[in-house]
Amino acid sequence: MPLTAQDWLTKIKALPLVRGVRIMNVCGGHERSITMAGLRAALPSNIELIPGPGCPVCVCPEEDVYLAMQLALHAGVILVAFGDMLRVPVNVPKSEPRSLEQAKAAGADIRPVSSPQEAVRIARENPERQVVFFVAGFETTTAPVAAMLLEGIPDNLFLLLSCRLTWPAVAMLLDSETPGFDALVAPGHVATVMGPEEWSFVVEQHHMPAAVAGFTPLSLLAAIYSVLRQLLEGKQFLDNCYPEVVRPGGNATAQKQLKQALDVVDANWRGIGIIPVSGFALNAQFAAHDARRQFTGYETEGRKRVGEMPPGCDCARVVLGKIYPNECKLFGTACTPRTPVGPCMVSDEGACRIWRASGVKAPSAI
Repeated sequence: MPLTAQDWLTKIKALPLVRGVRIMNVCGGHERSITMAGLRAALPSNIELIPGPGCPVCVCPEEDVYLAMQLALHAGVILVAFGDMLRVPVNVPKSEPRSLEQAKAAGADIRPVSSPQEAVRIARENPERQVVFFVAGFETTTAPVAAMLLEGIPDNLFLLLSCRLTWPAVAMLLDSETPGFDALVAPGHVATVMGPEEWSFVVEQHHMPAAVAGFTPLSLLAAIYSVLRQLLEGKQFLDNCYPEVVRPGGNATAQKQLKQALDVVDANWRGIGIIPVSGFALNAQFAAHDARRQFTGYETEGRKRVGEMPPGCDCARVVLGKIYPNECKLFGTACTPRTPVGPCMVSDEGACRIWRASGVKAPSAI
């Protein structure tokens, strides 16, 4: 019979761990499942689960959000974006609109969408208007955007692309002197598209245990057990604990479409800085649909100097797994899901929002 979640917990508790182990879970979806299922409380106290850089909304550069707002407010475009992006705050005086949501309230034509097809539909329904699709996401979000481009899009649809690859941020942490974790649970949805082999560098270059996991407590516990066994036995390998979905090689069609439509470039991550080969950009074939090329005069270099996290916000350190969400002094006080100061309190994949929604208290209340 297949093992249950309780079976995996029993096996984990039986492991003869002699020291504390820190396991990074990269994906925001993993963090949501871990927190909502209460896995931290169920695991032995010497096993720490560290939220990692798996929230694309959280790392979307502030200057990109600001540019989207300027286009919506001053360029006369219809601005469409995934719903999470509408509430991400930018660093401007409180007298000015501080998010796409507030820009919409100020009169800008901003519309939430849930898929690239909705952006195409809006452009076709408004042929006399210019439509800008502001899209942030990781590989699983970017692949459908690439497919949309290759299928053909209306001449009046432009993309403000702020998409990122997942693995370079983990590579950056592992290349640092203090990565802060002993094992990795890799995101199953990314591995479904890009293939589990994308995470083999964790084992091969850094000799660290790694396992790909799905989004159920069962799959996550199996992955946690796998990396703990690897540590104890001193035999590191990349384990696929999501075999029902993740296949060797990933989705070849999606990978081909990504390569055909987009280039991989160095990219800025909010509060972190430039990470090499970590971003997507429209390639030469689709340059005519690049909003940055079409709408000039709205970007300034000076914006990048204020594009970090807001004062007092520790989202960058949360994203990098350096602190837990409730160790930020703004958590649950000045910064709440209703009044987010930083981007980690906005998205359903943001660790701060996940922790707050699950009832974790502010530091002063602990």
